[in-house]
Amino acid sequence: MAPEIEAAVVRPAEEYPAYGQLRAANELRKSGVLISPCGVRSIWLRHGLETFKKRLMRLEERAAQGIVYTDAQLVALEQAKREKETDPEEIETHHPGYLVAQDTLYVGYLKGVGRIYQQTVIDTYSSVAFAKVYDNKTPVTAADT
Repeated sequence: MAPEIEAAVVRPAEEYPAYGQLRAANELRKSGVLISPCGVRSIWLRHGLETFKKRLMRLEERAAQGIVYTDAQLVALEQAKREKETDPEEIETHHPGYLVAQDTLYVGYLKGVGRIYQQTVIDTYSSVAFAKVYDNKTPVTAADT
């Protein structure tokens, strides 16, 4: 990839961190740089900008160098702040058995048995998981698991 095209692809990731690879490719196309969304992603991967979180981290690093945020950058930073406050990345548990996550999965159909369901339980503290198979999907089977 030509260095000037690579620099042109990295620029929207830093200036508009909320843009995804498709939007960045479309905006680049408007300015005359023809590159696919997959091409944008591969360049962003090389520069460590493939996720919204990483693009925001790069923006914050640049702020330490004394840049002034644009309106789009401020909106992206505020959006990330709101998401972080409302959706914590990690569940806090204090000991094993404090909190478990449970889910039911339809496995399939067995001749002579009928529908088969899997109840899966994961301890959020230790990440230990176990599963049981049932022939029905009722609250009693969920409680039994």
